[in-house]
Amino acid sequence: MERFGGGGYEAAAAELSRQQERHYRLLSELQALVKALPSSCQQRLSYTTLSDLALALLDGTVFEIVQGLLEIQHLTEKNLYSQRLKLHSEHRAGLKQELFHRHKEAQQCCRPHNLPILRAAQQREMEAVEQRIREEQRMMDEKIVLELDQKVIDQQSTLEKAGVSGFYITTNPQELTLQMNLLELIRKLQQKESESEKAFS
Repeated sequence: MERFGGGGYEAAAAELSRQQERHYRLLSELQALVKALPSSCQQRLSYTTLSDLALALLDGTVFEIVQGLLEIQHLTEKNLYSQRLKLHSEHRAGLKQELFHRHKEAQQCCRPHNLPILRAAQQREMEAVEQRIREEQRMMDEKIVLELDQKVIDQQSTLEKAGVSGFYITTNPQELTLQMNLLELIRKLQQKESESEKAFS
């Protein structure tokens, strides 16, 4: 049976040593970043959680995943915001403006003794339109909240599948806050990594 050359073993040992060094560096950077978080969060981020997070970040894949998720989130927020603005301007410029002109024309053609009745009817119509506008905006806001909630679930699921410690699907506010802080830690660490890469290149 052929024996492996010493070179293969040494290369593997050197790689393992590099990985351990990187893990230790990531872990100590995470520990430093955690100090900036509220104390309630610091208490929940144990050494084990941070060590697991550092392990997940070793090959850089999680950085890319988080970057992608953030880009998707920003695009979604931008898209939803422009949909809301569009609805708002359609209501302002469209419905209300049109109604205002129609009412004005009707008042100009109306006989003086019928004016109070016409104005009362127009007032009711305006109130009904404003109620409809409020209802449409409320529905739009609900749709926005649901879409953003879905994005959070997608992020939780993706990061859980990627093996990132602390991520799983939950709607518990405390867990969500913890996950947001973990995401922020990953993002800050990613910035540090890319800054140090630029410094060395």
